[in-house]
Amino acid sequence: MVKQSLEQSLQQKLSPQQIQLMKLIELSTLELEQKVKDEIETNPALDNDTLSSETIENNDVSNFDESDIKSENERDFDIDQYISDDEIPSYKLYTNNSSDEDKNESIPIVGGHTHFDMLKEQLSEVKLDEKEKIIAEYIIGCIDEDGYIRRSTDEIIDDLVFKENLICDNKEIQHILSIVQKFDPPGIGAHDLQECLLLQLNRKEQTEDIIFASNIIKNSFKQFVNKHYQKICDKFQINSDRLKKSILEIEKLNPKPASNTNQTKYTEQIIPDFTISIHDDKIDFSLNSRNAPSLNISKDYANMLNLYKETGGEVNKETKQAILFVKQKIDTARWFINAIQKRQQTLISTMTSIINLQKKYFLSGDEKDISPMILKDVADQINMDISTISRVVNSKYVETPYGIKSLRYYFSESMSKVDGESVSVKQIKSIIKDKISQEASNLPLNDQALVDYLNNQGYQIARRTVAKYREQMNIPVARLRKKL
Repeated sequence: MVKQSLEQSLQQKLSPQQIQLMKLIELSTLELEQKVKDEIETNPALDNDTLSSETIENNDVSNFDESDIKSENERDFDIDQYISDDEIPSYKLYTNNSSDEDKNESIPIVGGHTHFDMLKEQLSEVKLDEKEKIIAEYIIGCIDEDGYIRRSTDEIIDDLVFKENLICDNKEIQHILSIVQKFDPPGIGAHDLQECLLLQLNRKEQTEDIIFASNIIKNSFKQFVNKHYQKICDKFQINSDRLKKSILEIEKLNPKPASNTNQTKYTEQIIPDFTISIHDDKIDFSLNSRNAPSLNISKDYANMLNLYKETGGEVNKETKQAILFVKQKIDTARWFINAIQKRQQTLISTMTSIINLQKKYFLSGDEKDISPMILKDVADQINMDISTISRVVNSKYVETPYGIKSLRYYFSESMSKVDGESVSVKQIKSIIKDKISQEASNLPLNDQALVDYLNNQGYQIARRTVAKYREQMNIPVARLRKKL
């Protein structure tokens, strides 16, 4: 039986223009340049020369029917389309001129010379039979980017049976592995850190310090890792000076032997979006000119509308469709130009607010002067949504007299002191870092000692919080900071 019912629901929808504006705001400088370039290539009505767009401002284009265009422009898009990574220009969403052959192609990243290539070259210089060569190539393929083999001998034997249809025993695997471990860089092909260090020490000239260092790694590796130096001295009945010489030799070794041979890691180029200068306690900043491209409406397309106006509207059907197409492109180009300008205004407003809230830091450059600040503080000051501020600060950088910093750097939670004063978490981290840098190398401060020091300075803080901040700064525990 058919039954009717009434249902009320709330949906959030965004127009294509809103979607594109949000995406423009979160782009970095390099990404914006590429976006503008793509837009110019796709929309012929958009130009980046010095021609003015004023020639079309007063054109009377109301004589032809735009109902079809309006009906397409006024469509709303669901919020799911905002979450999507689709980068199709907005005007393609309401025109029929896109081809099925249009593709969103990406540029492949060309790999460099890896440790795998280096080992293969060395393998070609070793005389092996066909079976040994297959085993050696498979072992080399099992070496990870740090230079270690994470698979056991039995697992390698099973893999060779199933993948290469090759039956071999443990002795053959160990023989080929010993050959690979003689390749450069020293330490390659080890199963763990202990074996890696021993392989490197065995390749060195066997001096008294090197021999004793090998003895430490072989027989007291756990005590060495945990820096229980006194236990090592007691075990081998030596003094700390003798131990120190061998430890210095161990510290010269590379725990990740393949890390220096890999050349495929991508290094991101950072281009500051803002530049801050300080003169006589006055803070000035400027927006990178690459964030403010000069865009205009193409003069050729503007002339097409002027030509239509001169004809008095007497055009055939084909010409009218062409004029509608031109109008669509010009409208989209004009909107894109306005979106770029809104992006600039948003960036400038956000940076102005950050400078106002962190003025003390920008004048001193001392991390301890950073005030507590969250996204909501900036959003409230410039009357924008928190999500907009988040998009601005996520991928933007500022060049200051104290170095290039991410805008995220200036945001931190607050913590109250005993006297009720609110301070930034960054300030507490800075104090912890400074205190650790001043500690005695043979008697490092543990977390409780840091808590006691902070409490004496008026910071009411728990031990677990100090441990969390220390870990966030990649500072090891006290026993691992101990030196002879």
